[in-house]
Amino acid sequence: MKHFYLIANPSKPGALDAAEKIEKELIRRGAYCTHNRGYTRADQVPSDTECVITLGGDGTLIQASRDLISLDLPMMGINMGHLGYLTQVSREEALDPVLDALLTDSFTLEKRMMLEGSVVGAEKKVKGIALNEIVLTRQDVLQVLHFQVYVNGVFFNEYMADGIIAATPTGSTAYNLSAGGPIVAPGAELMLLTPICSHSLNARSIVLSPEDRVSIRLVNWTGRKSYSAVFDGDQAFPLHCGERLEICRAPQYTTLIQLKNVSFLENIRQKMDRI
Repeated sequence: MKHFYLIANPSKPGALDAAEKIEKELIRRGAYCTHNRGYTRADQVPSDTECVITLGGDGTLIQASRDLISLDLPMMGINMGHLGYLTQVSREEALDPVLDALLTDSFTLEKRMMLEGSVVGAEKKVKGIALNEIVLTRQDVLQVLHFQVYVNGVFFNEYMADGIIAATPTGSTAYNLSAGGPIVAPGAELMLLTPICSHSLNARSIVLSPEDRVSIRLVNWTGRKSYSAVFDGDQAFPLHCGERLEICRAPQYTTLIQLKNVSFLENIRQKMDRI
């Protein structure tokens, strides 16, 4: 690789300084590099870009994967935060071996499944995409949600809960894990449904096929505009009376650069030891 695009999260200490250092070093080695502060749009990325490097945390990498999904570029994250399940390199590590690997194509590529969600009503349809999860939740009222879940048009279950998470294997270690859902190897292709603080002792996560289509409908609608579909904890679409949230596998994938020959389970163990 010779053409790189850097995205640095200015809210992370040291991210901007690290980006400038990497940019200078890549140029010194004969590569081409563009440096962007903060989030970006696809039309800002040079057409000859071969790799996107993010400096921040998992959130920075996830945001970039969604913003630049149309470009289908491999991405690598440098963690300037705390855990960083998705980022490959921590800020304490030497960057020279990382740049060597990128410049000599000494890495593997890993495709990660994504989800597509739509808020569908009689007069509109808004759509978003997520690498980690799509969550049905409340906006501003401390109120239990009452909703039904349909899979492929067939009624599956009814919940009284704070919400529900539809997660990818990548997102299994994020909100899904905090809500009691299982950890899934990132190379798998499936969808996890995990209720949040359900008012039932038998409400558990369910694993669905990647080809399944989920529809979530609120019951006993109160008329309050207080429910949202939230994509990767960032983008939110409100749900109004008569609308439903539909979720399926997205046609796009996020491609992550893997530099280290460390198994997924070993990586999880190392991250958990730091909590």
